[in-house]
Amino acid sequence: MRRFAALYRRLDRSTATSDKRDALIDYFRQTPPEDAAWALWLLSGGKIGGARAKIAGTNELRDWIAEASGDPAWLVEESYHHVGDLAETLTLLLDDPPPEARDDTPLHVWIEQRLLAVAGHDAAARHDVIVGAWRTLAYDERLAFNKLLTGALRVGVSQRLVQQALAEMSGVDIARIAQRMLGAWSPSPAFLRDLLTEGELPGDRAQPYPFFLASPLEAAPETLGPIDDWLLEWKWDGIRVQLIRRGSDIALWSRGEERLDGRFPEIEHALATLPGDAVIDGELLGWREGDAPLPFTALQTRIQRRKPGAKILADTPVRVLAYDLLERDGVDLRALPLQARRAALADLLAAHADPRLVVSPEVIATDWETAAIARIGARERGVEGLMVKRRASPYQVGRRRGDWWKWKIDPLSIDAVLLYAQSGHGRRSALYTDYTFGLWDGDALVPVAKAYSGLDDKEILKLDRWIRANTIERFGPVRSVTPSHVFELGFEAVNRSTRHKSGIAVRFPRILRWRIDKPAAEADRLDTLRALAR
Repeated sequence: MRRFAALYRRLDRSTATSDKRDALIDYFRQTPPEDAAWALWLLSGGKIGGARAKIAGTNELRDWIAEASGDPAWLVEESYHHVGDLAETLTLLLDDPPPEARDDTPLHVWIEQRLLAVAGHDAAARHDVIVGAWRTLAYDERLAFNKLLTGALRVGVSQRLVQQALAEMSGVDIARIAQRMLGAWSPSPAFLRDLLTEGELPGDRAQPYPFFLASPLEAAPETLGPIDDWLLEWKWDGIRVQLIRRGSDIALWSRGEERLDGRFPEIEHALATLPGDAVIDGELLGWREGDAPLPFTALQTRIQRRKPGAKILADTPVRVLAYDLLERDGVDLRALPLQARRAALADLLAAHADPRLVVSPEVIATDWETAAIARIGARERGVEGLMVKRRASPYQVGRRRGDWWKWKIDPLSIDAVLLYAQSGHGRRSALYTDYTFGLWDGDALVPVAKAYSGLDDKEILKLDRWIRANTIERFGPVRSVTPSHVFELGFEAVNRSTRHKSGIAVRFPRILRWRIDKPAAEADRLDTLRALAR
């Protein structure tokens, strides 16, 4: 634990990316693989325990620190609101043990033999392990330990930065490391060994490539240069996927690094009948006969079922609109220009002739003005705008600005009333920054959307003070407030939904502005939103 705590302290105190990368390289070079594998897991966003293997809830941690420190519960709560981070609060409320009583147990032993050994057990067993740790760990180790419990390292280290450090340390190509870290993996010395092994391993055959992501186009499209240098496609609203066929290995991977095996058997069948091996990047959409996709909500009935029945398969047919060909018969094509990869993709799928797997059509435009006109009609097509991709671009890793852009349509908007507020996370954990908004349905306000982005720091502070002074009720961490403030919300689409009280689900809601000029009585009505629904 001491070595990991020193890494955490060094990362937390560094502001330069190069310093953080150096700290990671030093740690992975010097640390035994049993500990290094767990550090990799944690720095990559992994958690200890889970819903079925509970180690400690936040209320339990508050109760146990009050008991261990002798402080009343109200003081623990006030300390937490003042500090804004639960792990740091837990650490500050206890004194350090004397040097002779300090525990120097390695990180992997703490996790595997102590925390995971009592995960899911009764509260008494979990209490003894955690309070015992608090009494035997010095400040830095105790802080790192509490970060493990709360699952919030937040030291400004992305998974990409960790991969860069591992690549520099080992000499293994970062693309190979990123590929091996996709999907489910276990933090073990064996995984770390394979991760840093040069050359291809048997397990690599079912792994996708890291996805190449587009950046929002915020400048005028004319700044990109001649339109002939760019490929335009519709920005489909589905599930970004990679389809893998390598011999007998068939796999569907989502951009969220989840294997979708069994959920879309018709796509697996189409993939299995390809004339040769391939890795295809595309968008999976609900699609009935005709030219228009189904709303994204239609896909949700499929995502949640690992083995969909005949009725679901019939009610929500799907297809993949293919964007890119990343590999063909074992040859990595990602370094080729997009135009060459698309031509190879078109040849492959033309020979296949399966309507469930087709090329995403190019949007033809002779100039940027024509492209802008096409973009305006995107919503009527059930798409989110245009993708703009440089024809000469290679297929890169992650979000790399300059070659792929998403030129989305302007958002739909409504004026809604603030109904509920909840505290945020990280640096915003001491402020109310997560909001629920409602629209009028008759004389009642019905919740329709949650949003937590769009206000600047000054507005957040002002609204936080108002929320605290105008709370009507509390429901755990949530406060209901006097319904008097109106906000303009933007969103990409509206769909009917039986899962929401309002009967409506909005896509990607965010705050556009605080309508101080508008009273709550003049906010929009639910019927207005229903009229926009697909």
